[in-house]
Formats: sequence, C-alpha cells, structure tokens
Amino acid sequence: MNLTRRATWHALVGDRRAVDAAAVLACLVLTGFAVKAPWSSLPLPVIAVAGVSGAVAQWPRRRWPRAAAVLGAGAYALSGNPAPWLVGVYSGAAYAPRRQMWTVALAGWAGFAAWAWIDAGRVTVADAVYATLPTALVLAVGVYMATRSALLASLRERAERAEAERHLRDRQARSAERTRIAREMHDVLAHKVSLIALHAGALEVTATGDAAAVRQGAALIRVTAREALRELRLVLGVLDAEHGDGAVSGPFADLAALVRAATGAGQRVELHDEAGPLPPATARVVHRVVQEGLTNARKHAPGAATTVAVDRGEDGDVTVTVRNAAGDGGAMDLPGSGSGLLGLAERIRLVGGTLHSGPLDPDGWQLYAVVPWLDHRLEDES
Repeated sequence: MNLTRRATWHALVGDRRAVDAAAVLACLVLTGFAVKAPWSSLPLPVIAVAGVSGAVAQWPRRRWPRAAAVLGAGAYALSGNPAPWLVGVYSGAAYAPRRQMWTVALAGWAGFAAWAWIDAGRVTVADAVYATLPTALVLAVGVYMATRSALLASLRERAERAEAERHLRDRQARSAERTRIAREMHDVLAHKVSLIALHAGALEVTATGDAAAVRQGAALIRVTAREALRELRLVLGVLDAEHGDGAVSGPFADLAALVRAATGAGQRVELHDEAGPLPPATARVVHRVVQEGLTNARKHAPGAATTVAVDRGEDGDVTVTVRNAAGDGGAMDLPGSGSGLLGLAERIRLVGGTLHSGPLDPDGWQLYAVVPWLDHRLEDES
C-alpha cells in the first residue's frame, strides 16, 4: 500500500498540469485571504481582480514565463498577495531564455517596490534593498532548477543513446557471428561435398567392375559424409576455439589427415609442412587456406598434381602455398557460392594476414597466404 501511495505521489509531482493547477489554486486561495483581510490599502475589487488575474496568469507560465512574471509582480503590488509574484518570478527564471532574464529580475524588483510605494506612499532605501534580496533569491533558485533539469535531460539522453548503441553493437555482433558460421559451414561442406562427388565419380566408373572396389568406394563415401557431419557439428559448437589455450584438436590440427583424405579420393597431393606445431588461431586459419586450395584444385583442375607447402618465416609469420598444375579434363560440375576466396581473404585480413591467388605460367594456379603467429600478437597486446 505504501509503495502504491508513493508511486501515485511521484506521478502527481511529475505531472506538469497537476503542479500548475496546484500553483494556480494556491494563488487563488491566498487572493481570497488578501480580499478578506485586506492585505492592501486599495479597494477590495481592485485587490480581487489583481489577485485573480495574477493567479490565472500562472497557468501558462511554462509557455509564457515573462508574462507570468510581470503579471505576478503586478498582482502582488496591487493586492498584497505574494504567491503570484513568487510563482511568476520563479517561472521566469526557470523557463525564460537567459538573455531575457533582466526583464524578469526588473519585474520582480518592481513588484516589491510598487507594493511598498502603494502601502506607504514612498520607497525608501531599505525598501529597495528588501526588494532586491528576495528577488535575487528566487531568481537563483529558478536558474538552479532550470540548470538541474537540463543536466538531467542531457544525462537521460546520453543513457538512451548509450543503450541504443549497445543494442546496435549486439545486433552487429550477432550478424557477424551468423556470417562467420555461414563461412565456416561453406568451407567445411564445400570441401567434403567435393570429396563425396569425386568418390561417387570413381564409383560410377568401377560400378561394373570389381565388387571389392565398389564396396571400397561406397565405404569412402560413407566415411566422408560422416566426417562432414562431424566437422559441421564442430563448426557450430566450437567457433571460439581460437580463444582457448593449448594445441588445436579435431580436424583443424592435422593437415596430414586433410591431405590423406584428398589423396584417398584420388587427388594427387604432396604436403611439405616445415612450420611445426601452430598456435590454435593460426592453425585454424592455415587449415582453412589448405582446405580451400584443395577444394578449388579438385573442382577446377581435376586430376592435376597439387603441392601444399607450409613454412614459418624469420618474422614468425606462417606462409601457406597451395599450387596445382593444369587439370586433365574440364572442371567438375559442382555448385558453389563463388565467394569462397573472398570470404577466406576477409578471414585472413581480420587476423592481420594477406592472401594472393592467381594463375601460374604456363598453366596452373597458386594460392598464397601469410598468416600471423597469433599467440605472440595476443601476448604483445595484453
């Protein structure tokens, strides 16, 4: 119950119309007392009209603050009711532009001085000083509240902007992760599907021959399909494996196994690995470079001899070269996204490496990549 009452009270205080209505009502009530007492030496109708006019002028005080200050000061001078003066001068200080503050200050001071002149017939030095002090105090409170409100509004805007930027970063991170997953899936499936197609082609050739060769070809297709599913599960489950420590496990650690799978499918591949054990992130990128190179050689130059060379330079960077000669026949009829090399180049660029690909003289194709030794880079940055 207390929480409900507190929430209701905060809602009323925060409602500008409720606050303005309360201010007008207070001015009208005090006007009634000013007429009954009376608080001014002027006739009662003058006191009543001045008090009511000054009170009603406070309703649009946020929209017309200078008018509220002037009419409030006039109402105090004629009726002796200080409420319209107080609300009007405060509103002028809080809501009027700073360049117009002098008119609010002059109206507040003149209201006090005019009340003294009407009451006593003269304005003394003490009256002038007495008019200055409360006017300055109310002006200072109004300016302080206006500055505080502007600061709170600015902080709220900054908080909302920061929240919006955080949501935008989250959306961008999710989009980048989806793109990364799609790229990983493309790399894995393109390589394995091309192997399956190569095995199926060999099986088709030997379908009328030795039954043992047919069984062997079918077994190779089955094993390759299972490996594709296993690697796909690894892609979906350990995309952040490069942030871990220790050696890379699974298919990303063993280039020899990758080459053996291609050789088993009938592709002529020779591996020269002089780099030795690689950091996890580097090994993953190197594996993708070799996989993409073997896949492209198998698709576009079937039957061609392919050489894979991995070495480590003096600066610590790992160089990967996949070179194939011209194929014995036409390219394999396999669908592709056409963006495998583009995605691989972007992957390498993001880790600080480079990728180059192009034809060789007289025939053939070469894929050449430089991949940083990423563990050293991470240690330097930390």
